[in-house]
Amino acid sequence: MASEQSTGRGDGGELGRFLHARRTRTSPDQVGLTVGAGLRRTPGLRREELATLSGISIDYYVRLERGRESRPSPAVLDALARALHLDDAEHQHLRELATRAAQYAPAPSPPSRTVRPHLKLVLETLRPSPAYVIGRSMDLLAWNPGGLALFAGLADWPAGQRNIARYLFLHPTAPTLFPDWDYQVRGCVARLRAQSGIDPDAPDLTHLVGELLLKSPDFAKLWERYDVVGRKKVRKTFHHPEVGVLTLSGQSMHLEDTPGQRLGVYTAEPGTPDHDAMLLLDLVPARPVADPDTTDEQRRRTRS
Repeated sequence: MASEQSTGRGDGGELGRFLHARRTRTSPDQVGLTVGAGLRRTPGLRREELATLSGISIDYYVRLERGRESRPSPAVLDALARALHLDDAEHQHLRELATRAAQYAPAPSPPSRTVRPHLKLVLETLRPSPAYVIGRSMDLLAWNPGGLALFAGLADWPAGQRNIARYLFLHPTAPTLFPDWDYQVRGCVARLRAQSGIDPDAPDLTHLVGELLLKSPDFAKLWERYDVVGRKKVRKTFHHPEVGVLTLSGQSMHLEDTPGQRLGVYTAEPGTPDHDAMLLLDLVPARPVADPDTTDEQRRRTRS
């Protein structure tokens, strides 16, 4: 029997990996199939079951999942989305993967890590509300004092290593900072999965994902699920080691003329304990850190 794992490569392979992940997570009960008493060795739906539900041949579906077919029609994509019970965001992600596999989409511009000066002024103007500018791979590119201090311990890392996903999975403070850490990391991985699926060769994304797959079993398990919809809470609670417990309302928005960059801002109602804690957070002193390009050997020589 042929392996159930997708063996596709390139952009068509990414489309196949998404279909494989969704198929193995869709149970026969979910789609109204009656399962006999025999042992099923395949998690979720079998390929032939999904092909039948979608009204396509098993041979065509196998080619799709293995990355050998890269131009499915819109009708086929819609049928697969219905059969797999994809929500609107997942359905759109499937279309984007198919567009890329067919090489209709223009190559995306490489994202810039440069934050324009007026945006840095905006960050300063937003004080005491914690605010920051983040890149598509969740690199922290610019911040005001509260925006950095909010992620307790992140200031201990060199500026070039400050990344929200890296912090969530690799910093020892993150699981205690967020009482709903499990929820936060699921949304984080889903957003990275969606971005990586659209631009699988992007160096910033592949480097980050490779690092987290190697260092974090939790990340590896969530990455394998291939969720692409990360739902974010408007209000987020932080158990901060320096200012105590505070609950803030968050907002994230894309920035004009700067592909991939977003502005994140947290606010609290004036006169509330949360606002008082936010004021204290704005006063947390920044800690000096070594330049990210400085090697351990150079640092040892400097100290000696």
